[in-house]
Amino acid sequence: MITVEEADRYIFDNLQDFGTEETCIQNALGRVLAEDILADRDLPPFDRALVDGVAIDFKNYSQNKIFYVKDIQAAGQNPFHVSDDIECVEIMTGAAVSETLNTVIRYEDISISDGKVTVNVDIKEGQNIHKKGRDKKFGDVLVLKNQRITASIIGIAASVGKIVLKVKKLPKVIIISTGDEIVLTENTPNNFQIRSSNSITIQSVLKKYNIDSDIAHLNDDLDLLKENLAKFLHDYDVILLSGGVSMGKFDFLPQAFEDLKIKKIFHKIKQKPGKPFWFGSRGEGKKVFAFPGNPVSVFLCLHRYFLPWLENSLGLKKQNHNYAILENDIHFSPNLQYFAQVVLKENSDGTVSAKTVDTNGSGDFSHLAETDAFMEFPSDKNEFKKGEVFKIWRYNQF
Repeated sequence: MITVEEADRYIFDNLQDFGTEETCIQNALGRVLAEDILADRDLPPFDRALVDGVAIDFKNYSQNKIFYVKDIQAAGQNPFHVSDDIECVEIMTGAAVSETLNTVIRYEDISISDGKVTVNVDIKEGQNIHKKGRDKKFGDVLVLKNQRITASIIGIAASVGKIVLKVKKLPKVIIISTGDEIVLTENTPNNFQIRSSNSITIQSVLKKYNIDSDIAHLNDDLDLLKENLAKFLHDYDVILLSGGVSMGKFDFLPQAFEDLKIKKIFHKIKQKPGKPFWFGSRGEGKKVFAFPGNPVSVFLCLHRYFLPWLENSLGLKKQNHNYAILENDIHFSPNLQYFAQVVLKENSDGTVSAKTVDTNGSGDFSHLAETDAFMEFPSDKNEFKKGEVFKIWRYNQF
């Protein structure tokens, strides 16, 4: 049995690069960007008016506070030039400012009648003009790769004509529940069976990463497990399983993995819940995560181990760990890393506090909907005091 820290090391030593592909920006939301997005020209590409008003040459302002409108210019038109010292151009927000003009005055700061403009306030040279290339120069990086594509990134890509983006390929994933006591979600269990929930829970979480995973169920039969796992290893990059990895007489998965020559990297972690977690690989590109069957154990192992592995495999920038302040004293005697379900509260001083909830073990999934995270308590002590700060692993976030 290994420690949580050792499990982290083994998992991150086995990251998997799935390559890249191209997708249109309409389908890119939530994918991982695999290329930098560059400016295809200076930004802004021309001197542009920031307000509606009139554009003048400032050098004429010191001798003259009255101007005459030569033209009215809308955004998108070629800039209008002036050649006379008393001429100005009425100009709309976003319009290009001619090189013969260098200052824009708001309508609110002038009087205008029959084409005659009177300036009513003191002005500064260059005011209300967004200068060409002020934001970025041609070829500058606008968005760095290795981050999830957001709506704002899509907007930036569209603004530079990147209608097709290079993104990280997603793994092909199958989620397998095991156990004779499990029936399909849509079926009615007998008095000693339960409905399948782990697979659809995992599948729902993976949708946040744009992964459309498949689902299967296998009963506790060694030959059946080996036959189907062999096929799944051929068809999928990642196999996620729940159940069948503990010490019971019908927990056949470790033997099936061995017979199929899936290399065991570790089995069992010094933690609660989720101790029987099994992790292994076959060849260069196949990874197997076998979680214990209890729903809370599955939820913890998924968020604590698999999702960080997935994010790192996709090249996402390393995220800072989240921490919270414990709101209540707790005691935990076993020499295990303990993960408690907590309700989080954002405080007015910007800190986050966490209150633990009482549960009935890893089979009690009833509190997952009303809590926000697992708080991770180290194994080197058994008393945890109010006001102490510990790492948290959030869930139930869109």
